[in-house]
Amino acid sequence: MTPPLVPVFHPRREARRAVRQGYPRGAGVVRLCRSLAGVERLLYSRLVDAVVLDVKAAPALGLPARFPRIPMYVLSAFRPDDGALLAACHAAGFAGLLVEGVDNAIAGEWVAAHTAQVARRDALTDAPKLLRLTDRLQLAAWDEVLRRVAAPTRTGQIAHALRVTREHLSREFAAGGAPNLKRVIDLARAACAADLLANPGYTVGVVVRILGYGSASRLASAARRVAGATPQELRELGPRGVLGRFLKGRTRSRI
Repeated sequence: MTPPLVPVFHPRREARRAVRQGYPRGAGVVRLCRSLAGVERLLYSRLVDAVVLDVKAAPALGLPARFPRIPMYVLSAFRPDDGALLAACHAAGFAGLLVEGVDNAIAGEWVAAHTAQVARRDALTDAPKLLRLTDRLQLAAWDEVLRRVAAPTRTGQIAHALRVTREHLSREFAAGGAPNLKRVIDLARAACAADLLANPGYTVGVVVRILGYGSASRLASAARRVAGATPQELRELGPRGVLGRFLKGRTRSRI
């Protein structure tokens, strides 16, 4: 499984350590970067959940506009005369401001509660009900599918994580009129692709690389199966729109 990353760029070790130590286990992986360029390399190669930056150490005010679906947070040692900088951060679209030395104790936990992953889950919060997932095993499988959207996933991997056989999981997951598990994996990954494509900084090719689709044609095929859409149309649909398209007759048959 490839967990989502939270790149952190800050020149001071104590501030970097505060984010890493406070970030909940299982929520993602905090990656410390030596430069703003290092943060951008991760944004273009891995599934990034949030970004934490010292705006006094890097010219980063243009970053949130390129990636509005990825929450960006400022962690800086603000002074009373930094009002203009604070206003500039707000205008640039940063999701929150953390005061270095004051908010260190809560930084990691606070960022983890407001990530791209959390926003995608919120957008799909009623998906289990709409997909007729009611059994404990079905719900556990759905949660595992969401955790694995960053990489191609097979039903056997979900079964292994839940300690059941692939055959048992496939049979039980599709019970009660629910879609088959393979199709739901396609749904979750297509919803994530739609969310990423809503960022002006991402092209279809970059999203293909981040989510490990292998080629643009594979993403196109998945988008067509799940939502009857092209990858470019996913950009407008968003996760919620992909779910709506999926529910309109695409839960089982293949095209």
